[in-house]
Amino acid sequence: MTDTIHRRLQPRDISRVALAVCGLLMVPLLAMQFTPAIQWATGDFAAAALLLFVSGVAAVLIWRLAGGMRRALGLAAVAIGLVLVWAQLAVGLIG
Repeated sequence: MTDTIHRRLQPRDISRVALAVCGLLMVPLLAMQFTPAIQWATGDFAAAALLLFVSGVAAVLIWRLAGGMRRALGLAAVAIGLVLVWAQLAVGLIG
């Protein structure tokens, strides 16, 4: 019973993912203050936040629920999916 309780997604996990997403989004926000080469709109920040948050929660769930090779493959799938969607949104690499 304790093992299944431990494996569930905890509110602190969601808070940690949200905090990490905010930290990552501070990078382009600060860069926008120093260079005109980076121009993000509000929608860009919202899309990035959603993409990073969903990927982070998925990674936490995979980490909690899977083990061994399944964990590695699941985390690799999340990372590849994140990169592909980000690339598509950024420059339209696919299609």
